[in-house]
Amino acid sequence: MAQVIAICNQKGGVGKTTTSINLSACFAGAEKRVLLIDLDPQSNATTGLGFNKYEAEKSIYNVLVEDFPIAEAVQATEMPYLSLLPASPALVGAEVELVTVMSRETRLKEQIDKVRDDYDYIIIDCAPSLGLLTLNSLCAADSVLVPVQCEYFAMEGMAELQKTIQLVQQRINQNLSILGIVLTMYDPRNNLSRQVQESMRKYFNEKVFEVLIPRNVRLSEAPSHGKPIVLYDVECKGATSYIELAQEVMKHTEAKDLPLHEEREEDEVVAEGVEAEFQASPFETELSIPAPEHNVLQGALDSCDRTS
Repeated sequence: MAQVIAICNQKGGVGKTTTSINLSACFAGAEKRVLLIDLDPQSNATTGLGFNKYEAEKSIYNVLVEDFPIAEAVQATEMPYLSLLPASPALVGAEVELVTVMSRETRLKEQIDKVRDDYDYIIIDCAPSLGLLTLNSLCAADSVLVPVQCEYFAMEGMAELQKTIQLVQQRINQNLSILGIVLTMYDPRNNLSRQVQESMRKYFNEKVFEVLIPRNVRLSEAPSHGKPIVLYDVECKGATSYIELAQEVMKHTEAKDLPLHEEREEDEVVAEGVEAEFQASPFETELSIPAPEHNVLQGALDSCDRTS
């Protein structure tokens, strides 16, 4: 039965789609059966694997809104063990169209359950938001992998993301766990990158994967050619890093007892501690982190309760 992993961070530009594509491809390279689900209306995971988002006959939109069978919407890719459930621009209206649908937060889970036995890993590329699409992914997932860019602004959302995951655990998916945090766009020549890495490891300990995903030109070029990095340039540093990340993830998930699942109440304090340290950072002394004015996911959950 497949491990379902949501690649999630409400902050944009932290490497979610790059990680989704290349982690999936590395799993496939290890002969693991993989389904990559593009749940982002921008459809970058779809185009990054060489598909035209405007030409998909059926997509995740049809699966969620029209209850189209997921198995019939899945597309084969040029990698033998890697399949894609593409997104399309129509997905941008899915949250509005699902407003009146009963149990709308479980639509994706219900479809994934039908094909779980067909794969070893199901990877969900989430949108950079905390709306109904992300709620569907967290409801369907076994665990969350969090990409964090090695820069100050990417640190701001860690406490809020922890609260979001805890909220989902309490309300709809008590088995959801944090698989780990992967540090992306790391530049060893940059003092701030090194400081972010040190603080993340200090506060989150074993939750931070050992491998660092570097800033790498070849990683940036690969999506324009519609290829994962292991097909575009397997010898570059970016490819090596994602292969090592895949090995780490497989080690955690195949152990069947994810070691990163415990001490949930402590996680919130830890994340806030990271933010506090970076507020006092000599690199960004003038920046402060405002308290969130509204928890979007809380509103979505409350709305789901009222219509269930």
